Amino acid sequence: MRLSLSSLRTFFWALGLIAGALFTRVGIAQEARVLDEIVAVVGDYIILKSDVDGFVLGVVQQQQIPSTESLWGDALDQLINDKVLVIHAKRDTNLTVTDAQVDQMLDSRISQMSAQFGGETRLEELYGRSVIEIKAELREEFRDQLLADQLRNTKLRTIKATPSDVQNWFSQFPSDSLPTLPDIVRIAHIVRKPFITDEAKAEAMEIISTIRDSVVTGGGSIQEMARLFSDDPGSAENGGLYEGTTLSELVSEFAAVASRVPLGTFSQIFETVFGLHFLRVNARRGDVIDYNHILIAFDERKSDPTDAIAVLHSVRDSILTMNVSFEKLARVHSEDERSSVRGGRVTDPQTGERNLYIEQLGPTWQRTLIGMKEDEISEPGEVTLIDGSRAYHIIWLQKRIPSHRVDVETDYEMIQQLALRQKQGQVMQRWLESLKDRVYIQLRGKARDLSLAGN
Repeated sequence: MRLSLSSLRTFFWALGLIAGALFTRVGIAQEARVLDEIVAVVGDYIILKSDVDGFVLGVVQQQQIPSTESLWGDALDQLINDKVLVIHAKRDTNLTVTDAQVDQMLDSRISQMSAQFGGETRLEELYGRSVIEIKAELREEFRDQLLADQLRNTKLRTIKATPSDVQNWFSQFPSDSLPTLPDIVRIAHIVRKPFITDEAKAEAMEIISTIRDSVVTGGGSIQEMARLFSDDPGSAENGGLYEGTTLSELVSEFAAVASRVPLGTFSQIFETVFGLHFLRVNARRGDVIDYNHILIAFDERKSDPTDAIAVLHSVRDSILTMNVSFEKLARVHSEDERSSVRGGRVTDPQTGERNLYIEQLGPTWQRTLIGMKEDEISEPGEVTLIDGSRAYHIIWLQKRIPSHRVDVETDYEMIQQLALRQKQGQVMQRWLESLKDRVYIQLRGKARDLSLAGN
């Protein structure tokens, strides 16, 4: 059974509109297109029943919930909102989308689809089109989606949760219904990486040189090679892709290369504390970049921790016997760039929250923290960092909060994030309704009196 471009289009809309989730949209046969119908007109855009059906199918499969009439209506509203955003984004002359951004998004989505169906050849067989033809037909839709995302994110950045917002949100819950949180700690650490032997570096260089040569000569795409060989756990499955990354988030050596390599070209091989890399920058917006990269980490079995442990002992002695500031020494000596700029302070990488649940920390962290008292500094110990690399560190246990019922003072940052999420939803909904007032929308033949005249 051959699949229609409509079903492929629906699959891609689901990818973009529901938090990047991967939905399988393979059940709409080309023959079913004869039963299709227009269910909404938004400006110059039309929304088909099959578009909504596909969106609903994605949600049902993702969330394991039954399909209902209400869910179908919500899906239609979501698709209408996106078209409204596209129309307004095109009117905003401050928003731009480059061809490189569109190409990167198309490549990423095609790679996901190919993985879903068993390769590009199988994808082409199912849709009766070459990958080049699929990309050509979907290019402008992807450009529209990127514009809509820019407009949406511009608005989201203006929404803040004030202390009164937080208090009002929290006060709606009866005190006896509040959940109990597990043990929490606030910590800082100073990290040193083990010495990498020349043998380990030479081995990594041989591997990554072979991979880069294959990519440059067309023996395989950087996405395919990243999935097969990259040691970066945060991007390997996604073809080495990172989007919307600021240069300040990257380690200095990586940022230096990423800031100067020409768009669309492959960098030379370079070294960071994580290992050896090469990259391709797909888009650059000021200091924000989209890129693919491949990392080959050094073999940790061929590393020597002696110097790292000695430095940590010396640093710990300076803090305990000479009263030198932990934060100051972290900024100077720690090799974990994520925390060193904050004086060694460890935060949740997703939320920035300082309160960390002990049970969610890795086993190497837990072994060190067990039995430690507040304001105590640990002996040097081995640790697995967020990126999966092995290192050594000393921990400063700044605060330990026993298991407790949620409290607005103790857990303010967490509550603030929840209050912000609710406020964002409310503000965005009102904003979208105001945008609709300047766009012509017709639902199944019932027109809203919304004129484009004068806009």
